[in-house]
Amino acid sequence: MDKQRGNGRAWRLPAAVATLGAAVAAIMSGCAQKGPTPAPSAGRPETPPATRPAPPAPQLPARNWTQYKLQAGQRIAAANADAVYLDAPPDVLLAIPVLEIELNANGSVRRIEVLRHPRQARDTTQLAIDAVRRAGPFASVAHLPKPWKFTETFLFRDDRKFKPRSLD
Repeated sequence: MDKQRGNGRAWRLPAAVATLGAAVAAIMSGCAQKGPTPAPSAGRPETPPATRPAPPAPQLPARNWTQYKLQAGQRIAAANADAVYLDAPPDVLLAIPVLEIELNANGSVRRIEVLRHPRQARDTTQLAIDAVRRAGPFASVAHLPKPWKFTETFLFRDDRKFKPRSLD
């Protein structure tokens, strides 16, 4: 099938598509090849990638408590990657514990107070407390106004995976 271009030259559509297809296939085959896997380090077993905790992303200091709470929620999610879901919460949740987290100036957890215990699945309160402790220490709060505390609500699904409300 010949087509005319604006400059008067004819070109073949099937030939152009075939050339493009060959280029895409070459690129894709290069992406599919894997190199050799590195040997595990001597003296320690290799941890499968799925079980390694995600390192927290470097963050700028929060300018206010709203930003700090968002960063804390991201840190809680990263430190508990196997217990967190990040999609939309279901219409009906299993439990919703609410914690007040008090910090020292350096961001270490000073105290955790439970502001709301769920009526059912009361074990989720301890799951939330443990998740906060795993995520600590948080970023320094010395530059923020006192009191150095914030609340976090945990939205638990039936499979006992949670989402920090600050990330919703």
